[in-house]
Amino acid sequence: MLVFGFHAVMARLRRAPESINDLYVDAGRSDPRMRELLKLADSAGLRAHQADSERIERLCPRKRHQGVVAVVEAQLPALSLEELLANSSAPLTLLLLDGVTDPRNLGACLRVADGAGVAAVIAPKDHACGLTDAAVQTASGAAESVPYIMVTNLARTIDTLQEHGIEVIGTADESEVGVYDLSLSGSVAWVLGAEGKGLRRLTRERCDRLVRIPMHGQVESLNVSVAAGVVLYETLRQRASPGTSGGSAGRQEGRT
Repeated sequence: MLVFGFHAVMARLRRAPESINDLYVDAGRSDPRMRELLKLADSAGLRAHQADSERIERLCPRKRHQGVVAVVEAQLPALSLEELLANSSAPLTLLLLDGVTDPRNLGACLRVADGAGVAAVIAPKDHACGLTDAAVQTASGAAESVPYIMVTNLARTIDTLQEHGIEVIGTADESEVGVYDLSLSGSVAWVLGAEGKGLRRLTRERCDRLVRIPMHGQVESLNVSVAAGVVLYETLRQRASPGTSGGSAGRQEGRT
């Protein structure tokens, strides 16, 4: 498997340098970002192979590699749902993706999840994409920092989360309850579907509640990664500012 680009390669160097078999860098680059990467590789005991730009391009054709390509053994060891629930402290925030098959959307969701402090992103093995090169690149390092857990059955996974006291909230355009009307002080798992199709029926039925993201323009829905940013950062905002969650303040914010 190839990992390429500064963000992704440096994240892999920090988290699991032993998983990198070979590291190739563009010999023509000597800027601060390259010096930082080489210093990180050296501290991990990893020798970087200096290569010309043509060889880097042959290794990773038509990709935004930025002159940095790592050949890694495999993806990082997968974290199981059981391990996650056993080792996490409350309040916990999770992101569940139902039917998101575009690797760039997955990568963007991982990047948002990392920024919002999400414990893991969870998706079904069917109706989802894996951590492809495109997903890893789009994630800009977040694929290395946010566990991506693929489960056999998303509906049963929701049941398990609820048994552990985690409120499961799905997004649906037709809901009368807006995201800014919620109080999000406890552990929460947000469930988002693919743009256009939304959540599947069984997934919708398992959610504790459905909420909508206010839309004041002409488009009917947001890209799934943008929607993830809205709900995850609203969760983060409420936890950072106790006493400002939900109610009239939330509805006022939704009208701006």
